[in-house]
Amino acid sequence: MAEKSNILSKSEPDTFCKIQLTGSKSESNRALILKALSKGKVAINNLSSADDTVILNGVLEAFEKGINEASFGTGSLKHLDGQLTANIGPAGTAMRFLSAYLAVTGTEAQLTGSDRMKQRPIGILVDALSTLGANINYDGEEGYPPLKFSPDFKQKANVIHIQGNVSSQYLSALLLVSPYLRNGLELHIDGELTSRPYVEMTLSMLKEVGIEHSWTGSIITIAHQPFINAQITIEPDWSAASYWYAIAALSDNATITLPYLKKNSLQGDSRIASIMQSFGIKSTFTESGLMIEKTKGRLDDSIIFDLRDCPDLAQTIIVCSAALGNDATFTGLETLKIKETDRILALQTELAKIGVTLSEEYSFYHLDCSKLHFPEKLTIKTYEDHRMAMAFAPLALKIPQLEIEDPQVVGKSYPTFWDDLLKAGFHINTN
Repeated sequence: MAEKSNILSKSEPDTFCKIQLTGSKSESNRALILKALSKGKVAINNLSSADDTVILNGVLEAFEKGINEASFGTGSLKHLDGQLTANIGPAGTAMRFLSAYLAVTGTEAQLTGSDRMKQRPIGILVDALSTLGANINYDGEEGYPPLKFSPDFKQKANVIHIQGNVSSQYLSALLLVSPYLRNGLELHIDGELTSRPYVEMTLSMLKEVGIEHSWTGSIITIAHQPFINAQITIEPDWSAASYWYAIAALSDNATITLPYLKKNSLQGDSRIASIMQSFGIKSTFTESGLMIEKTKGRLDDSIIFDLRDCPDLAQTIIVCSAALGNDATFTGLETLKIKETDRILALQTELAKIGVTLSEEYSFYHLDCSKLHFPEKLTIKTYEDHRMAMAFAPLALKIPQLEIEDPQVVGKSYPTFWDDLLKAGFHINTN
């Protein structure tokens, strides 16, 4: 049962505002691992304020300073019965990246998380790290957190095979720590690579701190090499920007300014700019950032959205399509079932409340909006998933009283989301 809820409304159908987004969570979390491994050579500007980043930063700083007791957001570090335990709460990226960091640095600790985190598989990454030479044991069900790391890391191999259709965070975790490995890393990606932009982001950020790589066919090779002195400036979060595209699409008229976003971004979710052209949203880049505008136009029902490279946009685009009554088709959603919640099931359940069905046919998902309706009041369950809350919030432009349960969940990636909605003319009452 949610502790509280936010009741949203918006009497004005137009949206005109300027919103300063937090730094990218994806870039920030990668930068933090690079900073920790560089031993002070890497500095970071515009770090994300997302809970996941606060937790990862807190744990890494505590390990660096030898602190045994600390708390940071929903995370904590405790020393119990002679064992140092880092609890990263629901922070999935922190779980994957810290697993690789603790393994190769030979840090003795237990790594655990929320109840949902203990249901999210990590066996593929643990197997890869064990092949490299890490000594990792499961403290619960095999293949899932909690994990126990022993301090005796000695590299035994440098060739790792991983399927390309698993979470890209496994690949990024290994790549981030590869320059630290005495014999480097030769990573073989077997089969089709999904979420490719996230791997490219990791490699670009490694290059920013002096780490070279080669990518030939399906093999990425990174040798043992030193970090250079570098400053990483984090771009604002394109995933957060996606919700403003949805708000623009559901408004009658809209002009929304998002400072400092770049056209040539490292972030795969910047693809939202081209995707939302189909929804009648024009993106204009200037020296100061991005301006998005609502133009007239209707989405072609026959369009197929391939989201394999940007799965975090799926909920935003699917809900936006549904609210506009567009019977769109989606593919590339394979990883959605192992996210913060089973996002496919969550979408199906909540969309049914406005008469929309999302059906699966092989690797395709079809929206049927023939029975779309907007009730006067509607309550949306968020399933402890930040993206469910933010993807459905724009429906307040269509539903007079929209209740979002467990609103604090947005802190995971976009802590100022509700405050920013107020700036855009939304009304919010806490229940």
